Amino acid sequence: MTVTEFIILGFGDLKELGPLLFLVFGIVYLATISGNPLLMALVSTHWRLQTPMYFFLANLSCLEVCYTSNIVPRMLVDLLRKNRVISMAGCVIQLYFFGALGSTECYLLAVMSYDRYLVVCQPLHYPTLMHGTICVWLVIGSWFSGFTVAAAFQAAMVTSLTFCGGNEIDHFFCDLKPLQKLSCSDPRLVNLVCMSLTVLVTLAPFGLTLTSYWKILSMVLHMPSMTGRQKAFSTCSSHLVIVTLFYGTLILVYAVPLAGQVPVLNKTFSLLYTVVTPMCNPLIYSLKNKDVKEALRKLRI
Repeated sequence: MTVTEFIILGFGDLKELGPLLFLVFGIVYLATISGNPLLMALVSTHWRLQTPMYFFLANLSCLEVCYTSNIVPRMLVDLLRKNRVISMAGCVIQLYFFGALGSTECYLLAVMSYDRYLVVCQPLHYPTLMHGTICVWLVIGSWFSGFTVAAAFQAAMVTSLTFCGGNEIDHFFCDLKPLQKLSCSDPRLVNLVCMSLTVLVTLAPFGLTLTSYWKILSMVLHMPSMTGRQKAFSTCSSHLVIVTLFYGTLILVYAVPLAGQVPVLNKTFSLLYTVVTPMCNPLIYSLKNKDVKEALRKLRI
């Protein structure tokens, strides 16, 4: 019998904690969908924040809202109900946007790291190398590349995976690994596509990010002034924290073999990048950035 719908098991082993988890994750989600738009509003209205760095940050905030909204609202509803059925189409759509938005974030973080590299290492050429038109095209390229790569993967998955056995997804959303476990077809094509797209989506932008920060570190270490070093580190620290959070959680989920084999670990680590990390973005920049603090202070006035 061909499977036409799936059952999301979610946190089935913690049924008695459903209301508490709903409250905790609900508060985090509300913080995410209020903090990120607030940061976007500050960037668009405060003249000191209308720079390339904050333009990229506003796009990252928009992406974080879309990213977490693709997963968390349904997860919250599933915590309070017994019928956790999702159609095949709904599962495929959720997986597509999960991959597309995640891919876009990889590219966008790489663009932001390149921007930080130019600020620290090429300050005199920065206005000509990172002007408004280039910023817009870099953002458009990041979004377009993310959604295009995800579409290619989705096409490979839909055409190669057949579900004809169990339909219970041991996760709180439609992720690739749990779906592959339910497939009764040969997963080699999907694995091959995944490996190829991982290079394009993760390794390439991550390599650019590492290269940018390696050059920044080399430049900073050769600065004679301690004040100059502190200023350079301050310029990059917020973005570096976000990069560490994002790639750190991805590595935990998709590169650590144990995480993929133990559903509890997989769910726990997945919560970090689907629920926690999107909330941290505005907090990190508002707590560590003087310009954002000033904009918030004027907003209160």
